[in-house]
Amino acid sequence: MQPLIHFSNADILNGENVVIYSLDMDIMPGDFVYIVGKVGSGKTSIIRTITAENRLLKGEGMACGFTLRGIKARDIPYLRRCMGVVFQDFQLLTDRTVQDNLEFVLRATGWKDRADIDKRIKEVLKAVGMTTKAHKMPHQLSGGEQQRIAIARALLNKPAVILADEPTGNLDGETADEILQLLVELNAAGTAVVMVTHNRAIFEKYPGRVFSCEGERCQEVVDEGIDVEL
Repeated sequence: MQPLIHFSNADILNGENVVIYSLDMDIMPGDFVYIVGKVGSGKTSIIRTITAENRLLKGEGMACGFTLRGIKARDIPYLRRCMGVVFQDFQLLTDRTVQDNLEFVLRATGWKDRADIDKRIKEVLKAVGMTTKAHKMPHQLSGGEQQRIAIARALLNKPAVILADEPTGNLDGETADEILQLLVELNAAGTAVVMVTHNRAIFEKYPGRVFSCEGERCQEVVDEGIDVEL
């Protein structure tokens, strides 16, 4: 089995500055992985490197079969179609309904047939428990509902991995728990999940592999007794 995401001796940049040195990381199909650490420790920069938003200049990096170091601009959209990204602030188009938000993504990624588009939208809304919300505008939804729609959007192209960057950061505790349960269910169905968080309660309640970012390093926590500094 080949890793979905692989880094070896990779320096992770934020702009022109190295924020994590010599990253070694392998994420396998079906993994549930947390990247944890204090604000500014480089967690989000790892996600941005995986999606080729940040350049990789030193070391090895692979994501969904694409070589990250020196990836050509024309290949980046194809890389991103292999993954779904969920953000803290939802990033829904506020002037369009849920249906139109999802259709926009499908058409932008090459879907053309109306019946296929409608079928896929119904499938992802059902997967996140939002089948009755297709006609709603984002402002008519609660924060938790908007995040569920954002997860539905991430699922549209049947990604091998979901990258969730602080997906519960703007939600209350009960709603955050519902979103985590949804991600766990999607993971159990076969989709790998990589989640950035600084909320210790989340990764203690929903166990997974944990990579801790601290002191310009990011390493897997392999001993349960090790305390992760947040």
